Amino acid sequence: MKILILNGSPRPQGNTKQMIRAFCEGLETCGHEYEVYDVCKMNIHGCLACEYCHRPGNDSCVQKDDMQLIYRSLAEADMLVLASPIYYHGLSGQLKCAIDRFYAAAYPEKPARLRKVAMFLSSGDPDMYEGALFSYQGDFLDYLKLEGMGVFTTNGYDPGVPDEKLAEIKAFGASL
Repeated sequence: MKILILNGSPRPQGNTKQMIRAFCEGLETCGHEYEVYDVCKMNIHGCLACEYCHRPGNDSCVQKDDMQLIYRSLAEADMLVLASPIYYHGLSGQLKCAIDRFYAAAYPEKPARLRKVAMFLSSGDPDMYEGALFSYQGDFLDYLKLEGMGVFTTNGYDPGVPDEKLAEIKAFGASL
């Protein structure tokens, strides 16, 4: 299985990154292929809503930035993992920007291979996930009709992912 992981955290050693590392360790035990993109370090511009990507003869975004790397991986992915700290009750702006640009690659239908989605969320508060869960349900489960593989959350401050949670996420990666 090929898995595309989008990291929406700017913290290279933060809780979100710890969750991603644990997941990747689990994936490696089964020989799955994966790519992790740290979208906060990438040059990704917001969607222009220009509709260039949906005009006859065009099948790509008019903007030629780092999103092109994600588009290539998205086309080959069987599973998508969205990982983000919670910012103002939702996904980080950097990750939301990349997701908005899925419009060029996932509308009117998702990439042919893409079947599954999971989400890793970290927050300082245990009750701040509603906005991110709304996106997960509406954008990925309902609209793209992806199979939900789970939402894994942790709360606390960096570094703060409990060993039990990291073990759970690693086991999830190994179970795929």
